[in-house]
Amino acid sequence: MDEGLLRYAVDQALSLGAKYAEARYQKDIHESVILKNGVPEISARDLEEGVCVRVLLDGSLGFASTTVLNKRSIRSCVKSAISIAKASAKIRKKGITLSEEDLSKARVEVKPRIRFDAVDLDAKLDFLKEIDKSAVEVGRKMDVKIPTRLLEMLRWDCEKHLITSDGADIYTRVPRVMFEYFLTLHNPQRGVIQRFEHLGESRGWEAIESWNLPERISNEVRSVSTVLLKGVAPPTEAVDVVLGPEITGIACHESAGHPGEADRVLGREAAQGGESYIKPDLLGTKIGSDVVTVVDDSTIPNSFGYSPYDDEGVAGRERKLIENGYLRELLHNRETAAIFETKSNGAARSAGYDYEPIIRMANTYMKPGDYSVEELIEDVKDGVYIKSYQEWNIDDIRWNQRYVGVEAYRIIDGEIKEPVRNPVIELTTKSFFSSIDAVGKDLEFSAGYCGKGDPMQAVPVWFGGPSIRLRNIRLGSRGP
Repeated sequence: MDEGLLRYAVDQALSLGAKYAEARYQKDIHESVILKNGVPEISARDLEEGVCVRVLLDGSLGFASTTVLNKRSIRSCVKSAISIAKASAKIRKKGITLSEEDLSKARVEVKPRIRFDAVDLDAKLDFLKEIDKSAVEVGRKMDVKIPTRLLEMLRWDCEKHLITSDGADIYTRVPRVMFEYFLTLHNPQRGVIQRFEHLGESRGWEAIESWNLPERISNEVRSVSTVLLKGVAPPTEAVDVVLGPEITGIACHESAGHPGEADRVLGREAAQGGESYIKPDLLGTKIGSDVVTVVDDSTIPNSFGYSPYDDEGVAGRERKLIENGYLRELLHNRETAAIFETKSNGAARSAGYDYEPIIRMANTYMKPGDYSVEELIEDVKDGVYIKSYQEWNIDDIRWNQRYVGVEAYRIIDGEIKEPVRNPVIELTTKSFFSSIDAVGKDLEFSAGYCGKGDPMQAVPVWFGGPSIRLRNIRLGSRGP
């Protein structure tokens, strides 16, 4: 892509009266390979490429995009963005301003050791078939059938170049790979249990190799089969609960990350994704125990949500959503930062060339502590260890939440005992974070695509955290 077209777009916008202008080129290559019940389901590859222009004029923003990369089309795109801003200005009651930022000129390119497309399709399918065969064989030995097996490899190579009228010039190229599976395990006497998992990194095929997937999924089938065949009902009395990193991660994403998005706090996501329990005057108040610190960090190398610069040219950094139990920081773009009279923290992201950047998470996780998993468990006299989950729910303001465990075990006098079937933890956000008295050091991450906006934008993120211990929790049960 000729960067001269981006500079031309910015210059054209300014000549037509824009106070601010940005032009972004983005090319996305997506690839998906799916194996369903041992049979290749689909193999698809698509490329999306284009330029978008966003302008600020008369206190209103206008946005337009094009897939035709020449001056004539770019000029038409700029005029469309200008027209939209002018039309919006006529009905806006209050003008938009953008925060003043120290913007960068940078080039970031993540180079995979093995490109995903360097591995031929037959090799990818053979690898998926190996995983599938291992899972079925373990299930057979455990006297469990796996009637539904969905295995998928995904690739997303993203190239961006952003130029703004106030000095940003950012080029990034980031390859991503993801693996996800969904399994339904069945036994005629014990019913059905399901397990899914998502792994992802900003690397190449070498990441998929490092996950040791045949052994990993075989171990999951073995553990979940044991719960299906031998799991007992969770205790009805209040007990202590140890949660694995997977549950910690999704809880941080849903009950700290989403409600910490400044546009949601302002009510702008109410019709699409809900609102937030956080109001501006709650910043600085306590939401959890002293051991709880939750951050969102877009700069973690190889992370699935790696975004060293956002789509407004602001450098990414660690954002402290909750620090030692206190609500500290919201996720901002330049517009909300101006409203809150602060600086943007680099949280503006878009899913493609034809999407306007909006406030998004990147890698949201709880900071690890000093405890080993064994130490978390050995101090529990009567409790349950819930290692992974199969279902989660949370309300529109991110306050009431519910998680249904998959692999779980009874804890008696500090020792792991029999498996527990379908334990349910259901708490308010404040009760959840306030009940935590100890945080492990076993930091782990899961991958996902977080959805937000209208039209919907799905962007890559990590959910993460260590194992944690909650005191005096009353568990429910979903039933068989």
